[in-house]
Parts: sequence; structure tokens; C-alpha cells
Amino acid sequence: MTEIPRYYAAACQTDLPCIRHRGEIPERVGRLLGMIDHAVVGYEPFFDIKLVVFPEFAHAAPIYETADELLDKLAVPIPNEHTDRYVSKARERGVYIQTGTFLESDPDRPGVVYNTTCLIGPDGPLASYRKVNPWLPWEVHTSPHDLKDYDRPLFPVVETEIGKLGAAICYDWLFPEAIRALGLQGAEVLIRVSAYMDPWGATPPMDWWTLFNRARAVENLAFVVAANQGASAVNYPPFSWPGGSMVVDYDGRILSQADPGPGEKIVVGPIDLAALRAERERRRGHHLLSHLRADAYTPFYERARPNLGPGRA
Repeated sequence: MTEIPRYYAAACQTDLPCIRHRGEIPERVGRLLGMIDHAVVGYEPFFDIKLVVFPEFAHAAPIYETADELLDKLAVPIPNEHTDRYVSKARERGVYIQTGTFLESDPDRPGVVYNTTCLIGPDGPLASYRKVNPWLPWEVHTSPHDLKDYDRPLFPVVETEIGKLGAAICYDWLFPEAIRALGLQGAEVLIRVSAYMDPWGATPPMDWWTLFNRARAVENLAFVVAANQGASAVNYPPFSWPGGSMVVDYDGRILSQADPGPGEKIVVGPIDLAALRAERERRRGHHLLSHLRADAYTPFYERARPNLGPGRA
């Protein structure tokens, strides 16, 4: 594997009508594949786009009130004909694609639906991530963490020619432990696939979107590529999303960001793995991964568990 130490990533946010049936997904995939072409071809005279990231709910959102309805109308198995199309595009353009989320059915677990994003490279699918922290109480899909005898990695990290990549979805990012799980496995590029809605967006004083993306980059000494949903309320009632898709470096510097507000936008930013690796090797101060004393905190989690509030239903 020949490493690509420097390249650009594209965070592609969408503003499209809410899909209500899986029969609408093929047309949606065609639209997203077109965005990949626009990013790669449009910027080719200036630099190479090697990573393309889409937001949560790009294919389907959990708009129905029960898991049975989601399975009946929206859920699909993975892999599927849609991921096959992403594989073909990744091969054609020589890029890695972090897909927007699918609602995933699992033939091994009847009645279960996951919220899932896939990492796809030029040689095929590399990993799928199933959202560990659904946005309660609105999201009725299953966390794989809550299933008995679940034997797949909860937080997969994949080594590729464009670095070690790890992804998590939206609400996961409010839990430092979730993203730290990626960082502790050596992830160099942390990918956020998100539908982070108003009012917790990119506008002060409630700019949680920007705050958490920058904090997680610093905590894990890693780049962050974060694609946020940019759908307006007319497309996804009763919610609207503020966009603000961004690329952040390992010191929390914003390298690029879409202006807050709904709308389809492509934001690109540089990923310099050589610089990151040099910092990880050289740095003695503010190296939070190196200085972590995980066992100092474990007892507090165990003692607090009975007192953590209603939480999961």
C-alpha cells in the first residue's frame, strides 16, 4: 500500500426532501454520486480529493415512530445495490467515500434496525459503523451496544493509504469516550457523519457543532472531517439543520467551514498526515492520548452507573 501523506477531504452536506420509502433511495444515491464528481473533477486542477464524506440521513432518516415501520418502509441490508454503486464510483475516481447513513436491517437479528454509515474505498467496502448512541428519545433504532452477544467491533478503525480512518455518527460525538475509542486505536482522521439540528449548530451562543468538532480533534490529536445535514425545515419537518460542515486540524484549527445555514454545499480542506505524525512523535505537552490515565476514571463510571438518570428506555 502506497501512502498518500497529503490530500484534501470534501465534506458534502445535502438539502433534499425526506425519503419516505426505500424505493426512493436509488435516485438519492444518483444525486450523491454526482456530488462526488463535482468535488473531484472541480478541484482537480488545484489538488487531489481523496476522501468524500456525506451527512447522516443522506439516504433515509428514522421518521417513523416504531422500528417495525422503519423495517417495513425504509431499512435495507448492507451490502446492497446502493453500496455497489459507491464502490464503482470510488474505483472510478480513486477516492474513499464515507456514505451518508442507511437504516440497516440485519437478517441475523429480526426486528432490529441500525443507523449505519459505510466506508468504501477503490477496492470495495472497508467498514461499516452502526450508531452506538441513538438520539433519545427521538431515534428508535437499535444501538449495537445493547444487544446480547454482539460480536462486531463497536468502533472500527481502518488503515488505508490515506491514513487510519474512524467514523462515528452525530450524537456519538457528544460522548468523549466514543471518539476516544477511535483515537486509542490510532485513528488519524476522525469522520463525523451528522444531522446536528438547530439550535445546537454553528452559530453562537449555542454553537455546539463547532465546539465539539474542535474539542474532539484536540483530545485525540487527529484531523476531523465533519459533514452535517443542511436540510431546511420544509424538507425535514419538524427539524431543520444548520449545515456548517467543516474540516478541523489536530490542534482544533478550523481549516474550512461552510457558512451556517441550510443548503447543499461542498467544503474542502487539507489533510496533512505527515505533519500530524510529526506532531504525535515530537510533542510532549498537550499530548492528551499519551497522557491519558484511563484507569483513574474507571471506578467513577462503575459507581455512578445506578445514578445516571432515565437515559436509555
